[in-house]
Amino acid sequence: MNAAIAKIQGLMVSCGAQVLVAILILVIGRYAALGIRTLLVKIMKKSKVDETLISFVASLSHIAIMAFVVIAALARMGVQTTSFVAVIGAAGLAIGLALQGSLANFAAGVLLIIFKPFRVGDYIEGGGTDGVVEEIGIFVTELKSLDNKKVIVPNAKMTGDNVINHSTNEFRRVDLVAGVSYGDDLDKVRKVLEEIFDSEEKILKDPKPMVGVLELADSSVNLAVRPWVKSADYWDVFFAVQEQIKKRFDAAGISIPFPQQDVYMHTAESTA
Repeated sequence: MNAAIAKIQGLMVSCGAQVLVAILILVIGRYAALGIRTLLVKIMKKSKVDETLISFVASLSHIAIMAFVVIAALARMGVQTTSFVAVIGAAGLAIGLALQGSLANFAAGVLLIIFKPFRVGDYIEGGGTDGVVEEIGIFVTELKSLDNKKVIVPNAKMTGDNVINHSTNEFRRVDLVAGVSYGDDLDKVRKVLEEIFDSEEKILKDPKPMVGVLELADSSVNLAVRPWVKSADYWDVFFAVQEQIKKRFDAAGISIPFPQQDVYMHTAESTA
């Protein structure tokens, strides 16, 4: 009887020691996870990583470390953790297959945040649409169209397509076409266009605006009108210059051809 009691006491001491070690692993692991999370946040903030990515990476690292700590504590208590690892791996694989589209969007979102092909406030074309970037999320990018509609584009589509950023460079060129008739004096036309450039304050003097013959079309001589502006003034100048071209050409007697067709009617003479 005494031997049985001694054996039970020995088992209790042994189990108690294992439980105590497991608790210590959990406590130390928890503080280690918090410390690593804090360190990662400091490093990423110092590197000026996007706040969205900082929060996501910090949370993901904390969860991963705590999962490892829990498995280690269970193993210390004598629990067979091989099956747990297998179940977690199988569950991860199943979730990955079920969410492969979302994971692709997540990976694309990380790339957008790290490499920054565009920023919030930029006007871009990409993902089959265009607009001003309002938010770059982990899974989607939100744009505001020029007519004030909200456009949500999956990040995978954004990174898988050509992206044109109209706001990256400080200056942009406005590409317009002015058509005049073959009977108009091109020197006079050029002078009128230069007067328009001089009258528009938002058109830059350097680089110098350019006017050149673009095409000898069927019914008109098409001139390339190429003023340079600040990117923020693009649309203001685009609309203003076109309006001024119409008004100044009318005042100067310069005709702007439009498609037309002449029809000649002939009366057949009767042979009867």
